Amino acid sequence: MSLKVTSSPHIFSSVNTRQLMFGVLIGLIPVAFASLYFFGIRALTLILNCLITSLISERIISWLRKKPSTLSDGSAVVTGLLLALILPPSTAWYAATLGSVFAIFIGKHIFGGLGANIFNPALIARAFLMAAYPKMLTTFIKPRTIDAVTSATPLVLKKFSQTSTGIRDLFLGNVSGSLGETSALCILIGSVYLLARKIIDWRIPLSLILTVAVISGTGVLLDPAKGSVLFHLLSGGVLLGAFFMATDPVTTPVTKKGRYIFGIACGCLIMVIRYFSGLPEGVMYSILFLNAFTPLINRYTKPKPFGR
Repeated sequence: MSLKVTSSPHIFSSVNTRQLMFGVLIGLIPVAFASLYFFGIRALTLILNCLITSLISERIISWLRKKPSTLSDGSAVVTGLLLALILPPSTAWYAATLGSVFAIFIGKHIFGGLGANIFNPALIARAFLMAAYPKMLTTFIKPRTIDAVTSATPLVLKKFSQTSTGIRDLFLGNVSGSLGETSALCILIGSVYLLARKIIDWRIPLSLILTVAVISGTGVLLDPAKGSVLFHLLSGGVLLGAFFMATDPVTTPVTKKGRYIFGIACGCLIMVIRYFSGLPEGVMYSILFLNAFTPLINRYTKPKPFGR
């Protein structure tokens, strides 16, 4: 009888990375179709650009690092699609290409590859593009228009002109915004699939959404001009961020208590930025900020060993 000594972990899940990424892609299908419906050829070209560039970057960088190709695990496809869905439809091809390369190289491989990255690759790439092309990343167009007619997002209208957008339009997606954040209905459809298949954990989305609801509900009681609870939940990137960004298993806490803390902190930061900063939206920055604190959250919320 031989004794085999190995390092942890000693318990493995039956779900591998490829299955997990494939599940996320299925959940993103309704969101992608909504972007194609509302923004047409612009959405298609932007999605294809980010997908192809991400795949090529993944292959080249793996070759340069002399590592086995990781194209088959699907992480590059998910990163490319997520990046496309959080960009404005009018994003130039060269900016989308640069952002995809940045997401794969800086967002993932510079930290050691998938599983070692600190920040969500798609979000860190968008933050980079926001710094490099601020005007482009804050210019949005009206949905279902042939010509590129610029239009302000619901959050911009509410923050700077006190103009409200109808809840029905916000729910269905007939508003200006990034490709994947406009249709709350399609985001919820994809999210139900992820939750039903247990691809994501419910704790972060629930705590984030409840925090945004409580703060926005309190805010509207103090000042009705700040916008209703439904307005803040359905506008911007709250739902897309809660279900598809903040649930990234690599960059978010692994403990149950830590996930509650992560979601609550994200929700608080989102509303602080919306209410008190010069920016109309804060989902991207709040998730990235909490990504940096994930190791600390894991450290102080890890369960005690049995018997102590």
